[in-house]
Parts: sequence; C-alpha cells; structure tokens
Amino acid sequence: MNLLRRFVVIAATVCSLTAPVAFAASTVKTPNFEKVKLANGATLLLMERHDVPLIAFTAVVRGGALTDPPDRLGTASLLAGLLEKGAGNRDANTFAETVASVGGQIQTGTSTESISVGGSFLARDQKLMVELLADVLQRPRLAEEQFETLRGRSIEFIRAAKDSDRSTLTPIYGAASLFGAHPYGRSVGGSEASLAAIKHADVRQYYADNFGADRVIIAVAGDFKTAQLKSLLSRAFSNWHKAGQPLPSVPKQTEVTARRVLLVDAPDAVQSYFWCGDVSVAKNDPRRASLDIVNTLFGGRFTSMLNTELRIRSGLSYGANSRFDRMAEGGSWELGSFTRTEKTIEAIDLAFATLDKLHAGSIDDGQLESAKSYVLGQYPLGLETASQWAYQLATLEFYGLDRSYIDDYGNKLAAVTLADAKHVIDEVIPTSQQVVLVVIGKADAIRDDLRKYGPLTEVKLSDPEFRVQP
Repeated sequence: MNLLRRFVVIAATVCSLTAPVAFAASTVKTPNFEKVKLANGATLLLMERHDVPLIAFTAVVRGGALTDPPDRLGTASLLAGLLEKGAGNRDANTFAETVASVGGQIQTGTSTESISVGGSFLARDQKLMVELLADVLQRPRLAEEQFETLRGRSIEFIRAAKDSDRSTLTPIYGAASLFGAHPYGRSVGGSEASLAAIKHADVRQYYADNFGADRVIIAVAGDFKTAQLKSLLSRAFSNWHKAGQPLPSVPKQTEVTARRVLLVDAPDAVQSYFWCGDVSVAKNDPRRASLDIVNTLFGGRFTSMLNTELRIRSGLSYGANSRFDRMAEGGSWELGSFTRTEKTIEAIDLAFATLDKLHAGSIDDGQLESAKSYVLGQYPLGLETASQWAYQLATLEFYGLDRSYIDDYGNKLAAVTLADAKHVIDEVIPTSQQVVLVVIGKADAIRDDLRKYGPLTEVKLSDPEFRVQP
C-alpha cells in the first residue's frame, strides 16, 4: 500500500482521430450486473463474466481519512494495513499462506474518502474468497505486535520520502495548504508526528466507529453463477452490525481568490519540486468529458502543453503534468513538476505562462481532435478485466452514478467542441493568479525570489507535521 500519493506522467504518442478508435470507445457498455441491498445496509454488486476462470472483488468502506481523529491522522491508513495482517482464526502468517496457497491476492488501501479491500481468486476458490473477505472486514485480528511494526514502517516511509522521493510530498503539502483544516486537506498516510501519537487502542476504536454493514459496498466480477455467489455473500454479511458512528458531513471548500506560496525548506536540496493547485469540481460534475479533454491537452499526456514547454522545448524539467482529484463533494486541480534549484523561478514562470496561454485561447481544432483520439483510445483499456469492472462498479455505487457514466462517455468525448473546452477553461481551470503554490527546495537560494508570487509561508521539511499554519 502506497501511503503517499504520486503524480503519474503518462508517456504516449498522439494518434489521429479515426473512425475505428471512436467506434471502439463509443461502444463500451457496462455488462449486466445485479445489485442487492441487504437488510443491514450492505450493498452487493455482482457481474457475471465467463471469459477467464477468475473472480475479482473490490470492497469499499466509506470513511477513510475523512474519519480520522484530527489529532491522529493516519489512523485509517494503519487500520487498512492491519486488515491484511490476520483475520478470523488465522494469524498474519497463516492468513498470507492461505491466500498464496491457492494463487489468490488480497490488497488493502486507503484514500481520503474510503478504505478498500481488493483481490482476485480462481473461480473454484470462491467459497474461500468469501470466507477470507468476510473475516477481513468483520473479524480482523488488529494484533498489537503487527500494529507496532506497521506504524514504525509507515513513519520510516515518510522519512525516506523526505530524503529521496520529495516529488511524492508536494501533493501532501499542497492539499494541506490548499484546504487547510477542511477534511480534504488531511494527509491520508498521516505524518511522522501524527502516526507516532496513534495508539493500538485508537485503531481498535476507529474500527468500531467506522466499520459496519451500512458503510460497505462489495463489487464482484468474474466467473461465477450469480445466484450461488449472492447466496454466499448474503450469508457471510447479513448479520454484520452497522458502524458505531455516522459518517461526518463534508463542508464546502473555500475557493482560492488570490495566489499564495508555501515554501518547504530542504537545505540540502539541489532540485526544487513545485506544485500548484486550486479547489475544483466533484466526481459527478457533468462537464467530465470536456474537463478530461482540456486536462489532456494542458498536462495529461507526454505531448501536453505543459510538458512540451518545461521538458521538450526548454529542458527545464524531466516531466510536468496536471490532474484532477475529484471526490464526492469537490476536489482539486493540480499541476506538478521539478527543476534544478537555480532554475526554480524560470520553471515556475514558464508553468504559469503556459497556464495563462491556455486561458488566452491557445487550443485549436487540430489539438482538440488529437486529444479526443488520445482519450478515446485510452478509455476502453480500463474496462477489460474482471478486476477493472469490480473497481468500476464499486466506484459508480460509491459516488451515486449510474451506468451512463461509463456507457455514454465515449460519445460525450466525441461531442466536445472548442466552445465546450473554452467554457470549462474559464469556469474550472484556475488562472496563474488563483492558485496555491508549494515549493520544496533550498530556501536560502529561492526564498526572496518566490515572494513575487504572493504572501509566503515557510516550514521546514524536517518538521514532523504536514499541517500548514498561514
């Protein structure tokens, strides 16, 4: 489980928009599936597919970092890690050996809004799969020895990132600076200080408060008979109690009205890692297709405007990208890159100039069609395997979306016009004056120059917290 969110730079060549690509994307349809709501609130989603003798599942428990105690950030992440470390009658070693002995897989993860358990088993082992999943969700061991080991390892991962993988930290500092005390600003994996403060009893209490049938979605896709697997899952989960506490409400985020700067001092740095972001739209925003097209053109592929300027033409960076992080009640738009310390201001200036160029109307018909071709070509690749479909079903249910979110996407992409793109640029993408800028680098070398971008707050990379006090 990766405790630190990573930016992903997708390297791909641009193909022309052709009828076969558009046809393939527009004909992606969600296969039939059955939805079952148990009396205790648990939701089951069953998609029967017989292409390979495999069954995959994604179980999602609503909550995640949103339900972390404010002074114990990372509790949900530690709990998720412990779910794999023994459940039911099996201790950690026996559990792992049982899964491996049949060629199965079970992984857990945490996000801002949920804890997830995913995996796959051969079709012949579906009874064991259900037994293990039921144990993981309803009867985790949560052993104290495993807790101590996992907490120590999680702290070391953060320290290692501060030493050698600082690009993974800019989104964490960015979210903290952008959202402040809002739950979306929480570090999913916690911090050195918050993790050290978590006790074994805190994890057990978190489980009691936040795990229950009313919080869970279980999506299964693969080689099974629906009636048989529905019976197995219903028996396994029908007696599960509800979570001990209600889900907290998520308040509206405060939009950025003027640019401000967070400088994270890394005295030994020879490179500066920079990030900028703004509050953005939710997962269910109806402009999804236009937003994806625009972000692809600006920073979502290797030949994007941003990467072309910062890497290909200027050589200031090995990579630059942008992305949306859409959640249930909003989210963020983010830009990230890095450069040599002495080139920090030049690179940031160029990134901001490129963003302003986007707002000035730099997209033309040829670029629009190129982006359509790229996104239409990539889209079906995420809707092929049983694991992908289980994940997609869980996602639809989690965010209250219907199958048209998948089935109509290709046609909506193909229908995006230049006017549509211009509207979302104006309405959703920030200008260079409406962002929070975060820079991890050698403060003595760049501090004074960074002040030109706006009011500056400075923290030390060695500080054991990611929280930012303006």
